[in-house]
Amino acid sequence: MTLPTLRGNPAARRAVGLVLLAVVLSTACVFLGRWQWHRHVARDAAIRLVEQNYSAGPVPLADLLPAPGAALGPGDVWRQATATGTYDADAAVLLRNRPVDSQPGFHVLVPLELADGSVLVVDRGWVAWDDDASGEVSVPAPPAGEVTVTVHLRPDEPASTRSAPAGQVQAIHVAQVLDAGGVEAESYGAYGGVVDERPAAATALGALPAPSTDPGSHLSYAFQWWTFAVGGLVAFAWLARRELLEGAAEPDGDGPDDPDRPARPAPPAPPRRRRPSDEETEDALIDSQLG
Repeated sequence: MTLPTLRGNPAARRAVGLVLLAVVLSTACVFLGRWQWHRHVARDAAIRLVEQNYSAGPVPLADLLPAPGAALGPGDVWRQATATGTYDADAAVLLRNRPVDSQPGFHVLVPLELADGSVLVVDRGWVAWDDDASGEVSVPAPPAGEVTVTVHLRPDEPASTRSAPAGQVQAIHVAQVLDAGGVEAESYGAYGGVVDERPAAATALGALPAPSTDPGSHLSYAFQWWTFAVGGLVAFAWLARRELLEGAAEPDGDGPDDPDRPARPAPPAPPRRRRPSDEETEDALIDSQLG
């Protein structure tokens, strides 16, 4: 179909518009499906890492973080490590906005001073808050003296830009935690979630929740978007075909909206009936009486 013919055929123009709309919508659905697929792949990799590392036997801290300033390797997340040192109870910091099982509360972050003078930030557990998050929080003290802790290592969280009251933080960013606790010692690019303390504290904190291994709905969402892409192509192709079939009765370039089509002659007007004159009316009346 040539361009002039397309311009003169409204049905063809509508069909082409439907096809183009189908291509745009289907392309968007394909990319949205790919986005959900990549999220599924990333989530699946994170789950495999948890299953591989979470229950593995502990190793010395130096095997995973050889020196202060070292960052935790991506493959070592959730690995268990042991370290011996002394808790700096006066530098304890509370982590805000981390409820456990929908219960408001705070995580208790305490620096563990190691033999070389460096510190490892340890998440010792959590303390519940009032349901309306308005009361005071009582934080049990950590074990006094030298303690050996086993922790699950986690990478340093991104620094938070939100403010927090004194002695509290919005993220487990090691530098922010130590700054809130007034500690200037060297540290690591990771922190530990406590698994065991020896000796144990007089009052235990709430246990940290295990990481989720729920794969989520990313895979099903991906297939849904791809189904929409195929379904959209089929539906709009059917609509475009119907437009062409309905417009097939009009020859190309001779549609009702064709600007080059010559105007059809107007049908002749019906003859107007002449009104009879007064004389004709009078004669008709006399004829009717005589008859």
